[in-house]
Formats: sequence, C-alpha cells, structure tokens
Amino acid sequence: MQRDTRLVDNGDGWQLELTRFSPAGGVASGARPVLMVPGYAMNSFILSFHPTGVSMVEYLVNDGLEVWTVDLRGQGGSRRVSGGGRFGLRELSLVDVPAAIRHVLQNTTTGADRLDLVGCSLGASMVYAYLAHHAQDHFADRVIAIGGPLRWDAVHPLMAAAFRSGRIAGAVPIVGTRKLARVALPLLKRMPALLSIYMNADEVDLTQADQLVQTVDDPVPWINRQIARWIRHKDLVVDGVNVTEGLGAVDTPVMVVLANKDGIVPVPAAMSVADAIGRDQVTVLEVGDPVRWAAHADLFIGEGAQERVFAPMSAWLREG
Repeated sequence: MQRDTRLVDNGDGWQLELTRFSPAGGVASGARPVLMVPGYAMNSFILSFHPTGVSMVEYLVNDGLEVWTVDLRGQGGSRRVSGGGRFGLRELSLVDVPAAIRHVLQNTTTGADRLDLVGCSLGASMVYAYLAHHAQDHFADRVIAIGGPLRWDAVHPLMAAAFRSGRIAGAVPIVGTRKLARVALPLLKRMPALLSIYMNADEVDLTQADQLVQTVDDPVPWINRQIARWIRHKDLVVDGVNVTEGLGAVDTPVMVVLANKDGIVPVPAAMSVADAIGRDQVTVLEVGDPVRWAAHADLFIGEGAQERVFAPMSAWLREG
C-alpha cells in the first residue's frame, strides 16, 4: 500500500490534510476513488489503524480501491494559515468537504469524474449536509454512513445530559483531550458499564492506548453549541437548510452502517436517513447481536470488524 500526504488550501484560510492510499498492484478496473471523512473530536488516524488487524483503509485498498482520507479544519494535520479561528458545521460541510472532493477528483489516478463518500460518525452528518446543499451536483456515486446521525429521534441519557444546554456546552474551550484519553482508556477498561456507551470492552484491545489516542482531537466549543441545538430541535439545519428535508431531492444510494447498542448514535438516529432519502435507496448493515453486541467504536476498531464491517462495505462499493 502506497501512502501520499499533502496539504490542500480550502480557500477559507485553512490547509486541509489529505492522504491518498493506493494499491501497490494498481487500482481495480472501473473503481472510483473513495473519500473518507472522520467524525467529531477525532481525526483520520483511526481509519488507517486497527489494534489487532487490518484497518478499514487497508482493507479497502487491498480490494483494489484508491482511498483518500481528509482532516478537515481543526482536525489532525490540518492547519490555519489566515483568518478567524471560529468555525462550525457550515464551514466543515460546505467549505471543507467540497474542497476535499475537488482535490480528489483533480488528482485521482483512476480517471473517474465521480467518487464515493464514506462519512464516519459526525463526518456522515457533514456529508448529509453537503448532499442536501448540492442535490444535483454533489459528484458522489455512492455514500456510506458509519454510525452517523441525521435526526435525533433517540438520544442516550448521557448524551442528552452532556448537551442539555448549548450555552454551557459551548462556554469553555476544552484542551488536553488526548492526554486525558491516554490516562482514561486503560482505567475505563475496568469499568465496562461506563465505557459501553462508546465501545464493547470485550471487543476492543486497549493495550495500545498510546496509539489509539492519536485519533483524539479537542472538541470545538461552537460546534458543541450547535450539536446541543440540533439535539434539542431534532433536525439538523446547516446554513438555513433543513438537511432531513433537503435529502429528499438526492438520489444517491446510501449504505447505513450502525451498531446495535450504539450509545453515541442510537439506531433510530442512524436510521433516520432512510426516511429522509427514501428506503429504496438505503442498504442497512447492522453490526452486533444480543450476545456479541457492538457500540460506536467497534465499527472501526472492534475485533472482527474486518468481517463484520469492512468486507460488506468494500463489496457494496465495488458492486455499484
């Protein structure tokens, strides 16, 4: 697998970090490039890392796909070069995501003029917002949403408590999250009930905490405030557009990947896109069962994610 990282100007004062992962033996005939958008308070590291096996990126590349990851503003290796520092879902969805798409299509080795989008957690919500604003000119052939919320028809009590007040959630900047996570992860392994909102402690190897925490970024106060408003009103509104309603004009096939006991994005929140975009356009991959249940992080770094998540994703992308 070949890796090529570059900084890309988004036209709004930031350089976004994009990485292209290419199959050593060449891209499969007819394959489109795949652009992966990470979620909130995380970066793209987790997409190319797995504690015990092949990562999500590596699995897709091994299947002959050219895969790109992007760190949007405030994530990973992206950096601000000018302008103000405050940003929210509008800037991420309507400036950074289109900038990344343009760069991929201008630099892909596949020769394709369209691509596939994979949104992870809040990254999927950003993809939804982008689609709703570009219903006819989004350049996306297929979309995969992994644990991504659209409409908050269900909210875990801990999430509801954390975002009960937008004013409080957005009042104080939070720094040092990665250092805190490095200390907390091994300790939380001993408290599986508390950890269960995010992962099944029996399904994730936490012995490599120093590696895992590389994907953790500090939350953004303004986005915390926007998420609180979104949860309170249920529908996501970005730059004046109700995204749930806007998706009705989009005809792109969507695969929804969800965990059966996800406390971050419960099943109804992840499945809400099916009603918005049309159930005939949606393929659902539910991971976990009553015995071997799955939570949010298990979709990326859980034991057996290769067979339970990555393989069906790759097959669905390649069949279209």
